[in-house]
Amino acid sequence: MKVSQNTQRLQKTKYLGSSAQDRVELEDKQRVHREFSATPKEKISGFEYGSLERILSKDNMNLALKRVISNKGSHGVDGMTVYKLKQFLKTNWISIRESILNGEYRPMPVRRVEIPKPNGGTRLLGIPTVLDRLIQQAIAQELNSIYDRRFSESSFGFRPSKRS
Repeated sequence: MKVSQNTQRLQKTKYLGSSAQDRVELEDKQRVHREFSATPKEKISGFEYGSLERILSKDNMNLALKRVISNKGSHGVDGMTVYKLKQFLKTNWISIRESILNGEYRPMPVRRVEIPKPNGGTRLLGIPTVLDRLIQQAIAQELNSIYDRRFSESSFGFRPSKRS
């Protein structure tokens, strides 16, 4: 599936001061399917969830940062690499954290890259920015700690903490 020239757009990066010309998700595809406030502590099946404070805690964010850096990976539409993320967070973390807590944070568009397939075709790969990957990792860590307690002791699929 090829993305036409009409669906491409230029994005000025606010992090590095340069422009990036990449394929990005269409505007109508980056909507959130369902929004809810994550700050109030609600209970579902006896578990508290939705605490942004736990997700954004120093320990959780440091672990997420280590994982994102160790995974390496390519830059997103903003051009920032994982090696520049730590310094970027030192200068901008307070404002990023506040925007998340206030519900104002919006992820950047995903950079699209065509990957060749063995049969000769291509497939599109979406690459989020490293900042968005950091936030996604922090959320995943918190959700894993909540839901892992609900799984059977003999269940090993997709559970990083369990080994057969």
